[in-house]
Amino acid sequence: MQAALRLGLQFAVHSSVVKKPDQTLIKSESRQGDAPRRPSPAVIMGVARSGDPNDCDALEQRLAGFARLWPAAVLSIVIGNAPIALSADFVVSIVALLGSIILSLLPFGLFMPRIARRIRPHYRVMILAGISAGLGMMTALMVDPIDARTTMWTMALLLGATSIVVVTTLSRLPMALAGYSGALLGGMMLLSESSVATWILVPVLACVIIVTFAIARADFTIARSLSQALEESSRPSRLLGELEQTGSVWFWETDRRGRLTYITPKIALSLGVADTDMVGRSLATIAADNPKSESGGPVGERTLPFFLSTQTAFNDLSVRANMNEERWWSLSGRPVYDKFDQLRGFIGTGSDLTEIRRSEAEVSRLARFDPLTGLANRAEIGNLLRQAMQGQAGASRSATLFLIDLDRFKNVNDTMGHPAGDALLKQVSKRLVQAIGANGHVGRLGGDDFVVVLPGNATRGRLESLAKSLIESVSRPYIIDSQQVTIGTSVGIAVAPDDGRTVDDLTRNADLALYAAKAAGRGVHYFYEPAMHESANRRREIEADLADALDLNCLRLVYQPVVTCKTERVTGFEALLRWTHPVHGPISPAEFIPIAEESSLIERIGEWVMRRACEEAQSWNVPARVAVNVSPIQFANPAFPTLVAQILAQTGLAADRLELEITEGVFIAENANAERQFETLKRIGVRLALDDFGTGYSSLGYLQRAPLNKIKIDQSFVRGATLGNNQNAAIIRSIVTLAEALGMETTAEGAETEDEITLIRELGCSHIQGYYYGPPLEVADLAEKMGLYGSEPSKVGHKTSRAPRLSVLRRAQVRVDGAVLPARLRNVSQAGTMIELPRYVAPGEVAEIEIQDGPVVRARVVWWSENRCGLAFDEEISLDWLKVERPHRAVA
Repeated sequence: MQAALRLGLQFAVHSSVVKKPDQTLIKSESRQGDAPRRPSPAVIMGVARSGDPNDCDALEQRLAGFARLWPAAVLSIVIGNAPIALSADFVVSIVALLGSIILSLLPFGLFMPRIARRIRPHYRVMILAGISAGLGMMTALMVDPIDARTTMWTMALLLGATSIVVVTTLSRLPMALAGYSGALLGGMMLLSESSVATWILVPVLACVIIVTFAIARADFTIARSLSQALEESSRPSRLLGELEQTGSVWFWETDRRGRLTYITPKIALSLGVADTDMVGRSLATIAADNPKSESGGPVGERTLPFFLSTQTAFNDLSVRANMNEERWWSLSGRPVYDKFDQLRGFIGTGSDLTEIRRSEAEVSRLARFDPLTGLANRAEIGNLLRQAMQGQAGASRSATLFLIDLDRFKNVNDTMGHPAGDALLKQVSKRLVQAIGANGHVGRLGGDDFVVVLPGNATRGRLESLAKSLIESVSRPYIIDSQQVTIGTSVGIAVAPDDGRTVDDLTRNADLALYAAKAAGRGVHYFYEPAMHESANRRREIEADLADALDLNCLRLVYQPVVTCKTERVTGFEALLRWTHPVHGPISPAEFIPIAEESSLIERIGEWVMRRACEEAQSWNVPARVAVNVSPIQFANPAFPTLVAQILAQTGLAADRLELEITEGVFIAENANAERQFETLKRIGVRLALDDFGTGYSSLGYLQRAPLNKIKIDQSFVRGATLGNNQNAAIIRSIVTLAEALGMETTAEGAETEDEITLIRELGCSHIQGYYYGPPLEVADLAEKMGLYGSEPSKVGHKTSRAPRLSVLRRAQVRVDGAVLPARLRNVSQAGTMIELPRYVAPGEVAEIEIQDGPVVRARVVWWSENRCGLAFDEEISLDWLKVERPHRAVA
């Protein structure tokens, strides 16, 4: 400890890295501090408790001095008082002598450590004062029986000598001395007659008491000062010892050769060596490797041996401890010189940096990795992609980027809560890592968006295989909170350098591919194609122009009739939104409605459609119903029922003439809000229909809970139901049976031929809606062509269904109206085909189709519906090309 104190004091005084305290400030603080309080007489006498610990220490020192001198006082009492007792009255004197001996032995009990620890010092002083008073009284009793003058003066000398010894001993405790003197004087005055000797003794004892108090006061002041000085001198030692014990700061010293002469024992033990065995070893042996700078980077040649050899001071030098566990220290030191400027060695301190290092590592990890899944975050995956693409001399290397978006993840969050969503994301991340393996890096961009970086060249076939494996892995069921959860995923793929030479370009193009994959029905992967830029630009243009069209009232409604199966009478119309763009011409709702939903325009558009449909229906001469489609976003607004009630009141339309068509999407977020919406709408009196039943997330549970009036069977089940090569008819029959059991009507959508109408009647549907009764018409044409005045509606459909077509999935390019559009064939026959197109094409347009691995044919657009287009070939073609096996073409 002395060595540590010496090192600490030397380092504090001489080190250049530790600033000296401002003495002026210290003096100023001392002057501003409270002055020490003067102790009270009771504290000085030792019979009152003091709050100052220095006063307690001073009183303990007095008691300790009293204990050392008291044995001599006891001996003096026995030797001096024995002759007095024997020369006086025997009984009284002997009793007084025995009492004196017994009282003089009692203080020894107060000196015992156990008793001293339990009794506070001022209480012990008061006890000793009482014992001293008893001794004084016993002495007075022994003097009282003496008669002879000569004997009296002799005994007085003995009494005086004894009293001097006792008073000298009791002077350590002023209160005890006062008690002894007072009792002796009072006893002699009470027990003996007044005499000259007695009166002489009174002022003598009074002077003794006064002098004793003065001495006690001076002694108290000295003792307290010594205690304060001792505390001040021991404080650095105690503080340095505490630092060494905790290990937060430790000390070391070397000789001129850099060999240790002292090191804190606790640090030596942590290195597995005793502190005595560390002496003589080089200071550099405590470090396991080269030091690091304060910022974490290498310092180059400036290692610990470098500083020692060049006699250079160093500060906050980080070194890794030479031990099994990972521990880091920060060392500071400076050279020490003698009066001849000769190097004596180094002296310095050390502190533990381990927790700081761990905190910095954790902060660095959180800055680079996602805290939920442990995958690389957006910044880290961007760096990995940049490294994968960066070649020599600014050239770009091959790399592939997968952008991954989870399908139906929001449903899990809404129905099961965010903790379940977090648990699902963790499982998804594990599956992605397993699917990718050592081929690349997996990261999370945020939410349900993930990313994969694949460095190096890869064939298109290999990338497709990896994407399919990834989709298949993510789409397998999960178990979350003992419930089975199923989601899907869509993948957009971009390959560098063909699809982008920078990180931003490649990411943007992969995002375009992902958007195309989600638009294609989700659960698929798409490679980036240049034509996607045109589609993205078109989406942005449509979004801007759609808002203007809404403000300028450029939208319009057309109506498609809903006819009863038995009487073929029109009972209502479905209001369908149409928009003719000033540049691009007619744009399909299947194209601009999703854009409106993404841009938050859908609620304004939905309100406009409902208001216009109610206004026009109110002007009809017959009480036919009008059906209006409602977006899930619009339905989820708590103010939607209020809006419906306001529109009905303002237009004057009866509530039972308004039919709201909702899709199964409104049931995905199964919460109390959806149930409240249904209850409020039913109280208003409007009708509710479930559109496109069977194509979404069908659940019989919500059919039971929702107060629906009608189920609309999707056209995908109606088309081809008469061909006999599928189960569509059985599905329609099942839906009709279910609806009848629940007391609901059924409407079959998409009926185009007479044989389909006949089959629908046989299957029991109550209503029909489709192109068999003509395309949707303007409101001015409804009365004439749709049988509003009692006549049957016009029939424009074919007699029978078309010839069987082959289902295919082929890429194609369609040249129409001067534009080249990417397309995908869904089915094909000798006379025509059905394809998917990214934008609307007006019926009647002439197109040229270039089929992948197939012929180039001219065709005419017959119909358009929801991104699907029917084309009739100018001439029948042979389908032999579908039977030819084409070799696989690997695209790097």
